[in-house]
Amino acid sequence: MSGEDFPVTRFALPAFLSVFLIASVAGGQSGWPPGPSHATVTLWPHGAPDPHGPLTATGPEQDTTRPTDRIVGGRPVFRLGNVSNPTLTLYLASKAGNTGAAVVVFPGGGYSILAIDLEGTEVCDWLNSIGVSCLLLKYRVPSSGPWPKSSAALQDAQRALGLARQHAAEWGIDPKRIGVLGFSAGGHLAAAISTHYDQRLYPPIDAADRQSCRPDFAIVIYPGYLAIADRNFEFNPDIPVTSATPPTFLVQAEDDTVHVENVIQYFTELKKAGVPAELHVYTHGGHGYGLRPTDLPITHWPALAATWMKTIGVVR
Repeated sequence: MSGEDFPVTRFALPAFLSVFLIASVAGGQSGWPPGPSHATVTLWPHGAPDPHGPLTATGPEQDTTRPTDRIVGGRPVFRLGNVSNPTLTLYLASKAGNTGAAVVVFPGGGYSILAIDLEGTEVCDWLNSIGVSCLLLKYRVPSSGPWPKSSAALQDAQRALGLARQHAAEWGIDPKRIGVLGFSAGGHLAAAISTHYDQRLYPPIDAADRQSCRPDFAIVIYPGYLAIADRNFEFNPDIPVTSATPPTFLVQAEDDTVHVENVIQYFTELKKAGVPAELHVYTHGGHGYGLRPTDLPITHWPALAATWMKTIGVVR
């Protein structure tokens, strides 16, 4: 989700989203802050490192949503701002249905805010419904990216992947089946961590930083910053795709105001490098719809992503 406004769309409710969306609508709840059933881990026990870039939060963390902000899928979006204390909130799959796979989720928001419900808690509810654990990253904003303008968000992502692998046994997840999923700026962050994992962007502080921070797979939804508009949409060289970049699933609409060339150029680079990738481009959809269903086919992308995760063997 970028800082741009979204088109207003009609609300329809497919069965695969009905359980958790009906509950949240009925209760009028955003899902944030998380309830006591979801443990939250502080990312940096002694404070976040210097991002070597513009300052991030200068005020208290808060919901920055305004009455004039457009709604998505019939409801407002919880726009969390001024994040200076990054955390990882655990939405672990139930023991009965746990597949062992896990996804670290990066909400979007133009590296200015986090759409923490639309592109965070609601995504975790969906992942849990298919037996996948979700680790929701509340990364630093504003002015925390994109890399290399600031390293703050990418530092947080690297640290989150290391923590996930360090605690894999404790959290009931397979350390070899941990992926990332991001929207808009979070989609860029998913691509950035997929291509910047060999070296930490901060001094290691504990055993988590000795773990690999390479995702095993990536789901990138309506990303930004991957194609450079003022250079005829050439691919962003700060995302150095190689044959070791993880398998990737991509979705974007042709009429996205952030430009569909972002996924097209990334898919092309993945193909050149021989990385397994699946691309879905839709005629209509705009930007910033998350998982909230509308009458547009693009909002059924979660079912396609679930099938893809089975296809590549991360969900069994």
